[in-house]
Amino acid sequence: MSFCFNFDVPAQTTNPEEESGDRTKPAEPVKEAKEHLPQSDPQFLLTDAVAETITIGTLPPLHFLNETVFEKTAAEREDREEILLRTAEQRSDLISGVYEGGLKVWECTYDLLELIEKDGETFGGKAVLDLGCGAGLLGILALKRGARQVHFQDYNSTVIEQLTEDEEKDGISPPKKRAADLSQDPLLAKCRFFSGDWSTFLALVKKEEPHPKYDIIFTAETIYNTAYYPALHETLHKLLAPDGLVYLATKSHYFGVGGGLHLFETFVEQRGVFSLDHLWDGEDGLQRHVVVLRFKKPL
Repeated sequence: MSFCFNFDVPAQTTNPEEESGDRTKPAEPVKEAKEHLPQSDPQFLLTDAVAETITIGTLPPLHFLNETVFEKTAAEREDREEILLRTAEQRSDLISGVYEGGLKVWECTYDLLELIEKDGETFGGKAVLDLGCGAGLLGILALKRGARQVHFQDYNSTVIEQLTEDEEKDGISPPKKRAADLSQDPLLAKCRFFSGDWSTFLALVKKEEPHPKYDIIFTAETIYNTAYYPALHETLHKLLAPDGLVYLATKSHYFGVGGGLHLFETFVEQRGVFSLDHLWDGEDGLQRHVVVLRFKKPL
């Protein structure tokens, strides 16, 4: 299975000095974060939506809706952000400041799932954050394998409401076999759902006392734009538990946007908060990687 990026981003004219500088300001205003309550109405789901299933090794089967389903059923879905319509019209995987790619399941997500299967991680009793979750397959897997709580975050509220929550329900019980009141499901009760920019998401959860700390943070295909690195790094810094791990799946380079693993590694090294180790490096085609971040130990 292969994917390619088709980005709709503003044209930029840069000189080498600008290109090598610290581009820390997003081109668009941040999107305010909010929490989404789980939908309890089974009719919330489209009855004719057909889920695809992925099975990797011994991992539990995971279900998700292909982006094509969303394009064909856009008129039937609530979409206050109008991203379903705009992505279908513009045939774009990213509209900067409007839509950040959450309707697709990107290939690096599968790399991380395969690594989890290989390592046999069970997540027993752990708090997990699926950051930039999209369909939320990584978080759903953690939930199925014993996580104490799983929080899902994506930039777009439409993604959370129309994709992530649907997938999370499918991951708990097969379609047409759900309890009448999904809010009573014990696994669903372990989940929380958030949308918004990373900086506003961080500000929102930090209002809680104590604010969440996560043993494991998953994030896949989220370092494609260097302008987002400060907000991402700050979120990881403030929300990772002292002995926690951040699993990042990414490509070496994202053409058309400019981000990639080398630039992010340099950014992390300059900040001096995390150590970064490579867990897996692919060699076929556009190179893909899975790395782990952890807090540096005091000298």
